[in-house]
Amino acid sequence: MSRTLEPPRLSAGATVCHLAGTEVHLLPDRALWWPAGRTLFIADLHLGKSDTFRARGLPVPSGTTRENLDRLSAQIALLHARQLVVLGDFLHAAESQSPAVLAALAAWRAMHAALEVVLVRGNHDSHAGDPPAGLGIAIVNEPWPIGPFACCHHPQAHGALHVLAGHVHPAVVLRGRGRDALRLPCFAVGPQLTVLPAFGEFTGGQTMTSGPERRFFAVGGGRVWAVPGRVDPSGAG
Repeated sequence: MSRTLEPPRLSAGATVCHLAGTEVHLLPDRALWWPAGRTLFIADLHLGKSDTFRARGLPVPSGTTRENLDRLSAQIALLHARQLVVLGDFLHAAESQSPAVLAALAAWRAMHAALEVVLVRGNHDSHAGDPPAGLGIAIVNEPWPIGPFACCHHPQAHGALHVLAGHVHPAVVLRGRGRDALRLPCFAVGPQLTVLPAFGEFTGGQTMTSGPERRFFAVGGGRVWAVPGRVDPSGAG
């Protein structure tokens, strides 16, 4: 007798919007959920970045690989995701393929053996090399079509599909009265292109400029919300 899964729940703090005529959820963990396809999209995971820095003599904290994979596991379990699409920069550099990082990845993959995982190669992936074949990750080049979306790493135009991309680690600067300013990661949503914030914890961000049809959805405090009006693109908080 088969067991029926409970319907996936909307993540607390998520924002629902529509892209290319289909519903998507912008998640506080800096991921995008497409319910109709039971697919979770993330960008710029940069696994092994702290290992890379330490290998190059920079004393940065460890543990970010495990933290990132734990956050990803939590979303997969909550949403009952069937597929995960990584929009580039899965590993940070060649040094990321260390025994510790590969062991953590193998354990994570064993926990989610039924999950389909697709990696759209990004610029860091070309230097880091593809993940080991034993992880069962499909490796594709951009643009990779799925439903109404063209999955890319680099933001770009596509003639027929709505592009989901990463690469720039988008952020917005919110300014209050006086000299108060706060810089937050964001989703940058346009008519034909949506840029996801970096999923990896140990990443920077690029402040996005406003556009006539571009909407920003800031991420912070465990929720995602639409940024009203124009955003000041100058400076960092």
